[in-house]
Amino acid sequence: MSLHTLHTLATGGQYFEGPRWHDGRWWVSDLYRGAVFTYTPDGTEEKVLSLDGDKPSGLGFLPDGSLLVVGQEARKVFRRSTDGTVSVHADLNSDTTSDLNDMVVGSDGRAFVGTYGFDPFDGSTPALGRVIRVEADGSHAVAATDLLFPNGMVILHDGRLAVAETLAGRFTAFTIATDGKLTDRQEWATLSAPPSMESMAELISTVEVMLDGCTADAEGAIWAADPKNARCIRIREGGEILDEIPAPDGLNIFACMLGDDDGRTLLLCVAPGLASNERGLDATLRTTTVAVPHAGHP
Repeated sequence: MSLHTLHTLATGGQYFEGPRWHDGRWWVSDLYRGAVFTYTPDGTEEKVLSLDGDKPSGLGFLPDGSLLVVGQEARKVFRRSTDGTVSVHADLNSDTTSDLNDMVVGSDGRAFVGTYGFDPFDGSTPALGRVIRVEADGSHAVAATDLLFPNGMVILHDGRLAVAETLAGRFTAFTIATDGKLTDRQEWATLSAPPSMESMAELISTVEVMLDGCTADAEGAIWAADPKNARCIRIREGGEILDEIPAPDGLNIFACMLGDDDGRTLLLCVAPGLASNERGLDATLRTTTVAVPHAGHP
């Protein structure tokens, strides 16, 4: 039984993703409304960016305060400057043949962006994805390969990058070198048996824990959405589950973020499930309070 009480911050979304806390507000993508919104702690909504015809996903901020936004299907990272001007920060089509996923941006403006590796919705045979490094000036290169649906990512308080391989049920960590190269690949936590790669249906049926959007805390643990089991879990390096927050009845959790002034508010992106953009406005943002505050990035 969870001891966490959930409070509704906002309603009326279609599918919230990539939550971040920045400048006293929550910043959240809505994939199917095709826009990025901010929410004050009292739930006041403001649209700050629209990606016409594309799905915004991971978010992050450059040192000058500019917003970076992943455009999944365009396979580009867009930049919204502090004056509201929107431009292409990095076109990643030369580094991937599959759509982009989530993103983490460090304090130096260097970003890491995950790729699907295959199309999970069209019956394609599962294939491995990659992580692309995008420097603050927009230059980019492939940073890591052979990852099974790299999705949520965090830069831990010790400086390592931890990548959620959603369809493998594991976190894989890397040391980030001074030049941004990823080295010392290591298993951070594995919460599922080896998955079947024969088909998407078999993959979904065999993966036991699906690690999605995530956030790190000051004890080096990671909170991660687990849509396979309709919950959000706090995980220690090595794979021990320290805490669990079930989704509200009939709903699911797809991403989370620690924030607010003391870093102890956990924001959850809640929705019935993946669906087309014809779905209703039934996604919500929920909050609860946790003991250990945020650390690292995002």
